[in-house]
Amino acid sequence: MILDSDVIIEVLRGNSATVGWLRAQRAAGIALRYSPVSRAEIRARSRPAERPAIGALFRSLTAISIEASTGEVAGEQLAKYARSHGVQMGDALIAASAIESANDLATFNSKHFPGLSRVVKPDR
Repeated sequence: MILDSDVIIEVLRGNSATVGWLRAQRAAGIALRYSPVSRAEIRARSRPAERPAIGALFRSLTAISIEASTGEVAGEQLAKYARSHGVQMGDALIAASAIESANDLATFNSKHFPGLSRVVKPDR
């Protein structure tokens, strides 16, 4: 399962419901992944004092690869949904990664991912 940036942010904020949900996923043996896009988004908005905790969380997850084919799929997502749904590049790349890897996507913002059938809304 790929964790969207908003889910990772809630975990970093210590949201007990989201942290509990994440622990339950781990206990169930679900592989937890993230996109380098999320890592970039979170890093760009972080303060120096927050970075050790951010790094520790990302080290506990597995990064998914973004390949040339991911860019192609993301381009398709943008062509279909940028105007009608306001999908932006980052979300298109995350959606494309989920499609290519046949992973569920955990997000609080399902409207950012039209066309994805495997969207999971974590506890919040």
